[in-house]
This record gives sequence, C-alpha cells and structure tokens, in this order.
Amino acid sequence: MSQLREENYGRGASPIAKYILLVAVIIVGSIAGWLYYPQYQISQLKKQSLEASVEESSPTYIDYYSTYPKKTLYHLALGDSIIRGVGAGQGENLVSKFSEEFGRLTNKEVDFRNEGISGMTSGELRQLVDSRKYDEEIKRANIITVNIGGNDVLKAAKKTDFQSAFKAFDSIQESFTQNLADIAARITEINPKATIVFLELYNPLNPDAAYYGMADKLLPKWNLNIYRTAKGIPTAIVVETSKVINGKNLQNLSPDGVHPNSLGYQAIASQIIFQLRTSMKKAAV
Repeated sequence: MSQLREENYGRGASPIAKYILLVAVIIVGSIAGWLYYPQYQISQLKKQSLEASVEESSPTYIDYYSTYPKKTLYHLALGDSIIRGVGAGQGENLVSKFSEEFGRLTNKEVDFRNEGISGMTSGELRQLVDSRKYDEEIKRANIITVNIGGNDVLKAAKKTDFQSAFKAFDSIQESFTQNLADIAARITEINPKATIVFLELYNPLNPDAAYYGMADKLLPKWNLNIYRTAKGIPTAIVVETSKVINGKNLQNLSPDGVHPNSLGYQAIASQIIFQLRTSMKKAAV
C-alpha cells in the first residue's frame, strides 16, 4: 500500500514540485562533481608529468644533483609557519631535516636558508618576492621549496554560513592561484634552472571533527591549482604532503593540532626525498 501511495504521489505531483525536485537533484549532483572532479584532474596531471619525464629519459633529481659539478648545493625555503618549523624544536624543522638527508644522498654539502614567516599569506609572499628581497638567494639556489596558502584558507574557514563559505572559498582560491602563479613566474625569471618544490596543503583535522569530511573534499580543489602552476614549469615538482599528514597520521601533528611535530616534519622531508628519488628531472626551457 505504501509503495502504491508513493507511486501515485509521484504521478500526481504538481509541475512546480517536480521542478523543485529536479533542481535539488542537479544541485546535489553539481556539488558532488565540484568536490570530486579535482581529485581526478590531479591524478591526470601526475600521469602526464610522469609520461613526459619518461619520454625524455632524464635522470632522477637525486641522480642529477649527485653528479652536479659543484661540491655545494643551496636550498632556499620560502613560505609560512610550515617552512619556519612551528610545532617542532630547533633543528627539527622541515628545511633542516630535508637539507641534511638531501646532502647525504647526493654526497654534497647543502647550505640552506629558511625564510619561513609564521602567518604569511600567498599575497604577502608575492609582495616580498616582487620587492626583490629574495633575488640574490633565488639566483644562488639549486632547490627552492615553497609552502604557502594555509593562512589564505583559514580566512575562508571563519565563515559560518554554508553558502558564504563556498563563495569565500572560491574567491580566496582564485586570489591564491594568481599569487602562486606570480611567485613562480618571478622565481623562474630570476633562475629558470632551479628546481621548485611546491608542497600540497593538507587536512590536519581529526576524522571525528565536524568539518573533517568537507575539508577533505575541498583540499583537492585547492591543491589542483598548485599542480596546474607546477605543470607550466619544467623544473617544478609537487610534493604529496597530504599522504603523510592526514587524519590517519595524527601522531605527526604537534599539540596545536595544525602544525607538524618533529615526526611530521621528518615524514614530509622523507616524502620530498622519495619523490626526488623516483621522479625524473626535466630540463629547463
């Protein structure tokens, strides 16, 4: 009887009711596609990058720098508190840990400069890069690590209204994308041969947190823009930070629940090393 009533209700529904139902289905479907399609695009960009490097028969980044003619390599790190090393003790930050391991694997001395500034946004980093503050260091660098954007996202996270949050996310994401493109363009203009290591943003929330699911779906949309920026730079690589800092690896977070701890920075450094050992270095244009 209940099934018959449901069927009769469907047949007898007014045109306006059917229209509302159709719109609701379209909206839900659009949001689902909006959330999940970026992950597919990221996978495609990774695949294209891999195929291009294999076709060139290039050495891996580690092999390339192992045979580099100079005895000393220079690593410049730009960005926010993740670069600075907030959440870990002195000498336990990402820049120190990566530089040490990179030097060991390449049998080179690695000098490094940590220019991370806590709270920095992509707009602020763009202004500093445009001001020529880092020009000499960029010219000297063999590897330039960039982590930026987390503080841009935090502004959108302050929105409480669902619709406003979506609108704010798109707006801030658009601004971030342009800032990152400008930063990358300036770096490659000064030093087109430098390897640029971009870091993904990650979701530090506990899986039990109220907004974990939404954050986990929004981040690929944000990270997609990092991959797109890197695709236009032959010497750039994007490190999959989200593989080691996520809801399944909460032991890698400091007590503040946002920044990595010593274990977390070591995990990110190891992920960078892994990708430099397995990725082919494409020639600069």
